[in-house]
Parts: sequence; structure tokens; C-alpha cells
Amino acid sequence: MNSMRKTAFALLLAFAFVLTPFCSAQTAETKPPMTPPAKRPMTFEDMMKMKRLGETAVSPDGKWLAYSVTSVDLKQNTKTAELWLQAIAGGDPVPLSVGQPGDGGPQFAPDGHSLLFLSGREGGQQIWLADFDPATGAASNAKKLTSISTGADNALWSPDGHSVVFTSAVYPDCPAITAADFATGDKCNADRDAALTASKVKAQIFTHLLYRHWNHYTGDKRSHAFLFLVETGGIRDLTPNDPHDVPPFSLEGGGGFAIAPDSKELAFTENLDPEPAISTSASIFTLDLSNPAAKPVKVSTSAGGNFNPAYSPDGKYLAWRSQVRAGYESDRFRLVLYDRRARVVEDLLSSAIVFSPGPKPAKFDLWVDEFDWDKDSKLIYFTSGDVGQSPIYSISLEHKQLDRYGKMHGEWSGVHGVWVNGRYRLLGTLMRVDMPSEVVLADPLEINDSARTMILALDKSAPAKEITQQQYEPVKVTHLNDALLAQLDLPKQESFWFTAADGTKLQGFIIRPPGFDAAKKYPVKFLIHGGPQGAWGDSWSYRWNPELFAANGYVVVMINPRGSTGYGQAIIDGVNGDWGGKPFTDLMTGLDYAEQHYAFIDKNRECALGASYGGYMANWVLGHTDRFKCIVSHDGMFDPESAYGSTEEMWFNEWEFKGEPWDYYGKPDSENPYRKWAPMLAAKNFKTPTLVIHGQLDYRLDVSEGFQLFDTLQRLKVPSKMLYFPDEGHWVLKPQNSELWYKTVNGWVDEWTGKAGPSH
Repeated sequence: MNSMRKTAFALLLAFAFVLTPFCSAQTAETKPPMTPPAKRPMTFEDMMKMKRLGETAVSPDGKWLAYSVTSVDLKQNTKTAELWLQAIAGGDPVPLSVGQPGDGGPQFAPDGHSLLFLSGREGGQQIWLADFDPATGAASNAKKLTSISTGADNALWSPDGHSVVFTSAVYPDCPAITAADFATGDKCNADRDAALTASKVKAQIFTHLLYRHWNHYTGDKRSHAFLFLVETGGIRDLTPNDPHDVPPFSLEGGGGFAIAPDSKELAFTENLDPEPAISTSASIFTLDLSNPAAKPVKVSTSAGGNFNPAYSPDGKYLAWRSQVRAGYESDRFRLVLYDRRARVVEDLLSSAIVFSPGPKPAKFDLWVDEFDWDKDSKLIYFTSGDVGQSPIYSISLEHKQLDRYGKMHGEWSGVHGVWVNGRYRLLGTLMRVDMPSEVVLADPLEINDSARTMILALDKSAPAKEITQQQYEPVKVTHLNDALLAQLDLPKQESFWFTAADGTKLQGFIIRPPGFDAAKKYPVKFLIHGGPQGAWGDSWSYRWNPELFAANGYVVVMINPRGSTGYGQAIIDGVNGDWGGKPFTDLMTGLDYAEQHYAFIDKNRECALGASYGGYMANWVLGHTDRFKCIVSHDGMFDPESAYGSTEEMWFNEWEFKGEPWDYYGKPDSENPYRKWAPMLAAKNFKTPTLVIHGQLDYRLDVSEGFQLFDTLQRLKVPSKMLYFPDEGHWVLKPQNSELWYKTVNGWVDEWTGKAGPSH
């Protein structure tokens, strides 16, 4: 579509130049050139009008893009997803003709002549299939494939197009659903669900941990993988009577499985630990799909988490993301390669050496976030958080070379190679702090020739190569919000580096307010990220949007302290067992630097805001400095000992606080991380006006943590307010709840910084 727009614009200019000589001078004088309308600050309503990109799929011939777009109706308090089709080489997007609101999960069949999607149009979500004409992009004749009572999700085509693997949550103690007897197992599940719905007793009995997770109680069902035969309608449970989830729960969603190129083997992720609440040790298993009696075979070898298996197109290898340390969900995600014939696992990046402008080569020490095989099986593309960006990397299996692709700013995801008009391109989604996600195309040849910033090699003797850095701008395929964004003043995010108290180099970011005037001073919203293994960067957010925080006259300052991703594993590990130590001084030192180097910051009008670990740090700040005019603490930990007993993923607390609370009983607080880093023990120092926010359905950090903080502030007579959501979890997601959240947060900051806007 973009190329067609450019062509039309060029023709328009050509006609304009041809016609200009025939225009009279009087006409030219009476019609002065039009000036573009002045841009305005973004409002919350603007953000709710933005279209949100969801799942994407590319047709096998590289001509068509199917994707999901979610629209928000603020008045109706709803979010609705719809499926769209668009020619990648250029053309206007059109709604999927056989689609209905709420459909999702589009996937083209391997032969390109049908399109699979998920729909709940007849009740529970099932897999649907429509005919697709790759010549015209027309979809027709939608029909329902599955009718399993427990619903279907995460559908994945087999490469031969004869079957689909999907997930469904079933009762493991019901008879297994088999190709020979679907009815018995399905009826058992349907009857159990009906009885649960009809029962007047809603009590539950727990006999294991992880009885609730994220924002729901887990109940007796477990996610299982199923195989569906498209031609015959046969269906069978691939993990029958298994009491574990396949795949394990993930905030990112997805099936966590892959099918071999010959369609005869499935690779999937499962955690077999008898107590998953204290374990991150998910493993990769393979299963022979051609033999109904086959049992899963474990192929991963590390003690940590193993996720996202993917077969090479030639079938020789299976790759996945792997962690070494058990119990640590933020260990470095490595890229490992399993030779299927030799049955050997190799850490593909273990000896990668980075040749950069620094004084000496260094080992590659970043996380592999996502990856995808190149079509010829000789290259793997992956993304990795890197100093506030998430660029594209590739690793060559043949030449043992690792490339980082240039200065393409923003956060990339879903990157894979496609052929477009006879040219090999990289297609992926890209977002920036001032741009919501869009599908874009990049040319790997152009990237390599003009925008690669460094050469990395597995061969330590390879010479360093210097390549001039140039900006390379990918071409947008989708244009979901162009018209609205053109109206908005969205200041660019600026980066700065500072030296921490122990000499470590750390990064921060700053966003100036719209209509910025360097002669004035502005109040500050100081944002603290969660995790703690997370990071601020060049990415868009609907929940904590830095542009929206700046829009009503504030400078936004964000620091990536110890614990932040994108700076090597040593920085990430620096928060373990030291929650209120170096990370706190890093934050304060970074803010000091910003105050000293940006004269327009009014250091007497600053407010600190944080959620999750950022909420914990807001609570810690509350008891350890009076430099802020106000604080916003969202879903923060107040008492680590009580949080240990009320969280669901206990492995997190046991790793971060170095054991269980009773390991430290009888020892002084200075030797007990649960008390040494407890914000509640500094309550006598609380003075700063604080807004407390918490959701009832937050099972990661129970709502009791927010109640304890608010009660303490009230008893101390510290100015305070609590925003309580009975229907939200760790994240505030419902549109009108989000509206109230932003209104309350911004109102609180305005109140205590002396109202928004610059001072002279």
C-alpha cells in the first residue's frame, strides 16, 4: 500500500508542475500555500481511538498479510478484535469477508488455498477454516472444523496441511479423547463443566500449590495438546491424562510447540516438576505423531526454563530459548541448537565475540527474546533487548557470523523472512515510544550494506570490521494510526548515560513535554519500571504511556537501574538479594544527573511513580528520601514476608530474597533479605503524599500489600488515597478502568506538584 501511495503522490506532483505555468499570478497571490495544522498533545481519548495490532500471518507466496486489529469503544467499555487482509506489496486493507467480531489467530494453510482462524461465533471458541484465493485475496465458505466442548486455542498447521495441533483445557481424570472414541472423553468434560456451573456451592478444595495464577484460580483443568485431522475430522489428545499444563502458563500466550517439516513429530514445552509453584524448569519434549502409542521424549538438557521450540526448514535441527539456572525466571535466555540425528544440544551463542568500537572484544551477553529460521536453514533471525532498543540480529550456522542490524530504532518482534515481488525481505512488527505497533518490511541486503553497526563472530581470531552507521527506515505495510498520529505532538525520547556510585555505566531516558520551551522549568514524572528484570526503552505502552504522562506539561524521566534487561546478565543479576540497595541508589543518581544536565527540570516539583517492582521501589523511596512531592505506588510489595505467603509463583520470591523466610528466623534483620529490604520497616519515615493502587485479582502481588500500605499511611496521617479495582489484576485493562486510572494518577501528581505546566 505504501508504494502505491508514493506513486500516486509522485504523479500528483508531476501534474502540479505541469499546470503551474498556466496559473495567473493573481490566483497564486490569493491562494497562499497551505501550512500543516499545528499538532496537539495526546489525550487519553486519543490513545483509546488507536487501533491495536494483534496476531499476524503471511501467505506462503509472500503476497498476503492477515492480521488482527483490536478497537476500543470507551463508551461501551469494550475491546473488539477483527481480522483484516492486505496485499503486502501494496493495497488497501479489507476486513476478512468471512470474519466476525472477536475472531483471531489467522493462519494460512501451507498450500495457500485456505485460511484457518479461531472464532466463538457459535458459543465456545473453535477452529474455523475458509477457502482462500491467493490470486485475488478473497476468502469464502467458512466452516467450523472442531466441536470440542472445552474449546480450541493456539491452532498450528502441520507443514503438510493435513492436520492441526491446538490446545484445550480438559479434566485430566476424564477418559482421554482419542480418535477411536471422541464422544466418551468429550462428554465427561462437558458434564463436569455443566455440573460446576450449576452447583450452588462455589467452594474449592486445594491439595497443591499454584491453586491460583496471575488473575484466576486454576481449578482442576489442565491445558493439553490435541491433534486434529483436517480431512477426516479425527481428533486425539496428545498428552492424555497428563496432570500438567502443555504449554506452561505464559503472559505472552501462544502454544509453545512446533511441528517438524515432515509433519511426523511435535516439539512442545512442559514443566514436570511435582511442585510448579517453586519451579521454572520447563523442558522441551518431542513426540512421534505417526505412532498413537508413542510417549514424549525429553531432548533439552538444562536445569532452567526451555521455551519456544522451532524446527529448521530442512528438518535437521530443533532450536529453542534456554536458561541454565533452575528457579530463576530471569536467567539469560540463550539460543540452543539440537542436532536431531546426533542428538546433541549446542549453545549457539556461547562463544560469540562482539567486535565493537569498545577497547576489547566482549562475549555476547544479551537475551534472545524471539527467533525464527531463515528459509534455507542456514540463518536464524532473533531479537534482543539492547540498551533501550530491541533490534534484529542474525546468526549464520554456516559461516559462524552474528550480525546486528543497524540503527533501526524501536522494538522489533515477530521477525521472519518472506519473498515479496521476487525480493527477499524481513517482515515483522515494530513499535516505538511515539508509534504503536505496525507491520513493516526491511531489506536484509540494504541493512547489511548500509546499516549494520558491528560484526560479531564465533571465530575469536576474526578481525574486527568497522562499518559506517546509517539510519535505515523500514517500510510500513500497515498504517493503522497514521491519520491520528499526524495530529499529535509526540516528542522524541532522548537517551543519556550516567555513572552509578560504584562506577557502573547506566542509561536513562527523558521525554520533554509537547510545546517545549527551553526557557521554562517543568515538573517531573519519575517513572520506575517493574520486573525488576525489565527495562524502559523505545516502545509503546497503553498501560504506562510516557507520551501521555508528558502530554499535560511534564518532563518524564526514566532510569534503567540494576536489574534492567538489555545491558548484560551482570546488570540483571545486580538486583538479586539487593532490592533496596544499588537499584535505589542507581535511580537517585540517575535523577541527579538529569537534574544537573537538563536545566528545564524543576527539581522542586517531582513525583515518583512505579508499578509491580516499581511499586515496591516507590514504597522503598517513601521511607528513604523526602525529595519527591508525591508518590504513586501501583501493585507494590510492602512486606516481603507476607507477600511470600500470598503470591502464586513462589520461585520468584525464593530466588530474589535468597531462600524461604524461615531460613532467616532468629537472625538479625540485616542478615534477613525479607526484612532488610522491607518498605514497611521504614514506616516511621513516611511523609510523602502517596496514591496507592491495587487490584483484587492481582495474585502476583496480593491486594493485601496495597491495603497494608494504605492503612499504614492513614494511621501515620500521611496524605494518601487508595484506588481499588475489584475487577482488575496486576494490570488495569478495561477501558473505563484505564480512564479512571490515568485521571486519578495525573490528578494526584497535579495536586502535589502545584498543577501541571511550566514555571518561569
